[in-house]
Amino acid sequence: MRHRFFDLAFTPSVQSEQARRGSRAAYASAAAASEDDVSGDRLSDREAGFVGARDSFYLASVSETGWPYVQHRGGPVGFVRQVDDRTLGWSEFVGNRQYVTQGNLAADDRVAMIFVDYPNRRRLKVLGRLRMLEPGEAPDLAERFGVAAYRARTERLAVVTVEAFDWNCPQHITPRFSLPEIEAAVAPLHARIAELEAQVAARGAVPA
Repeated sequence: MRHRFFDLAFTPSVQSEQARRGSRAAYASAAAASEDDVSGDRLSDREAGFVGARDSFYLASVSETGWPYVQHRGGPVGFVRQVDDRTLGWSEFVGNRQYVTQGNLAADDRVAMIFVDYPNRRRLKVLGRLRMLEPGEAPDLAERFGVAAYRARTERLAVVTVEAFDWNCPQHITPRFSLPEIEAAVAPLHARIAELEAQVAARGAVPA
């Protein structure tokens, strides 16, 4: 089965380096597979669920001078939505108004995205083509991407047509936990402490 992500990422220069360092053979079967048998180009429930559980990701674009530019995108859990098996989208909240990514898209709409699950050491890489829309241009998407409880103003709508994705290995991902994740993990401990304190108080062991 041919892997679409490898088709795009493994350029001749990359393949040459893989061959020089001894890893090319491991990927050769994907390169030789049938044109009609492709994987890694359609989002499944697994990818949709993973993206929907994230509260941030990294977005890379390329300027017309050839320089890559990486930005962090964040919001409440699930702010990136799957539209269909080839499309992801989200609300672009007002930020520092530099518009570097927006400007880069005028020359090249290709982007790369990395979603990371730090506690479980998993990450998903996505290649796609990004377009920005004004909310009034697509009111249905504006409603779909809306995050009512989040105190930020939507400036644009970002829509990515997915070209390929790949699940990355967990090596070298340091587990990190957000405050909500930590609170959820310790909630049973707090509940147990409160239960024990109540039992002690009921027996009159706690001085007034």
